[in-house]
Amino acid sequence: METTQQLAPQIAQDNDLAFRAAPHNIEAEQALLGAILVNNEACDRVSSFLEPHHFFDPLHAHIFETATKLVMAGKRATPITLKTFFEHEEPIGELTVPQYLGRLAANATTVINAEHYGRTVYDLAVRRSLILIGEDLVNRAYDSPVDDAPASQIEEAEQQLYDLAEKGKYGSGFEPFSAALTDAIDMAANAYRRDGGLSGLATGFHDLDHRMGGLQPSDLLVLAGRPSMGKTALATNIAYHVARAYKSEQRPDGSEEVVDGAVVGFFSLEMSSEQLATRIIAEQSGIPSERIRRGKIDRDEFDRLVEASQALQNLPLYIDQTGGISVAQLAARARRLKRQLGLGLLVVDYLQLLTGSHKRAAEGRVQEVSEITTSLKALAKELHVPIVALSQLSRQVEQREDKRPQLADLRESGSIEQDADVVMFVFREEYYVERRQPREGTPEHLAWQEEMEKVEGLAEVIIGKQRHGPTGTVRLQFDSAVTRFADFVSASHLPEQMG
Repeated sequence: METTQQLAPQIAQDNDLAFRAAPHNIEAEQALLGAILVNNEACDRVSSFLEPHHFFDPLHAHIFETATKLVMAGKRATPITLKTFFEHEEPIGELTVPQYLGRLAANATTVINAEHYGRTVYDLAVRRSLILIGEDLVNRAYDSPVDDAPASQIEEAEQQLYDLAEKGKYGSGFEPFSAALTDAIDMAANAYRRDGGLSGLATGFHDLDHRMGGLQPSDLLVLAGRPSMGKTALATNIAYHVARAYKSEQRPDGSEEVVDGAVVGFFSLEMSSEQLATRIIAEQSGIPSERIRRGKIDRDEFDRLVEASQALQNLPLYIDQTGGISVAQLAARARRLKRQLGLGLLVVDYLQLLTGSHKRAAEGRVQEVSEITTSLKALAKELHVPIVALSQLSRQVEQREDKRPQLADLRESGSIEQDADVVMFVFREEYYVERRQPREGTPEHLAWQEEMEKVEGLAEVIIGKQRHGPTGTVRLQFDSAVTRFADFVSASHLPEQMG
């Protein structure tokens, strides 16, 4: 039999194991809360994966929960606004809780590190959950009753581990078919009620809507073309039409329900918001944007400008003109717009101006673009809104006789083509014919004039890919002076000209 002296080291080791503290990092929790209290944007960076119960310190969990609720309600979360919720909490040493909140904000690090601290807090919470599952498994295996078979213990442990693995991921996992069926019936009912019978948002172009059923929620739509084809003009026309059609009504519970149109978020990474606004005013007033910029307008045209601008005053169209932002920053801003104003459509102009993570950038541009398109598709699903992302095409289009774009012409095409639900190309033959103008007075010039007459003002939207509908070409009319697209009307449908 072993003596007490022989057992002493073993007892000491067991005591060390028994009193080991669960994994936690109070400093990371304080740093994250401080970042949120100083800049509420930090909340957007962690809200998709972090919950109050992930905090080790109960007070920190309470602070995070209260701050998150304030931010979600569109209010500011600061030590001052949180003060009233914590006045009667037990002091922390010599500090009251409101004083502690002030200390957290005063020692805050930058918002840039918020996600990193959030991940640290989350990972430690997962480790604590793993320990609990492990302890339950060990205790149950030691003391299991006769009717508790090992197979059922394994199944339950597997289920607990699976639930833990799935909690931090995006999405809710499997859902019963009945839930999906209800969503499908709701979509059909909305289409039935809405003008034109569309299940998605109307683009304002009849033939395009007819072929696509409108812009569908959770879809990533890529609108591609060579420079000067009118990508931004078409995207702006669609954004304007969706915003103008916006109508909402109040539900019995006091919340707002969107009946038609949507609140539109427009990330203009290339143009300034002033340039974009000038385009929309030109489109609505019928006055070329070039003349608006130079002030070459008469009194009547100025009155038309004022009238158009007044009509656009309350348009639910929000422009972010920050250049060179990352896809993660774009996602955080889109989430905030969705939370505060009820975002219904997102436009990104254009995809190649976004940046991915440093890790993917180091691996090469193709990997970086792949991360960007995957992130945009995930964001469309998360926010349940269509995202229209504009994209440049490679120069190989210019080398071909027929310059109509194809899927293979997409820059870094693999990932864009794979992640997009719809790929559309804007093509204007007029642009290429115009640049082939021969010398005046020659027979070639007469032939060129005839060709120009056939293609002048015409545009094609080529649907190269569509997951839930047909591909094909939709013809539109384009007025380059005011950057306005319109439904195509063939000569046979035009009213007769009076002689």
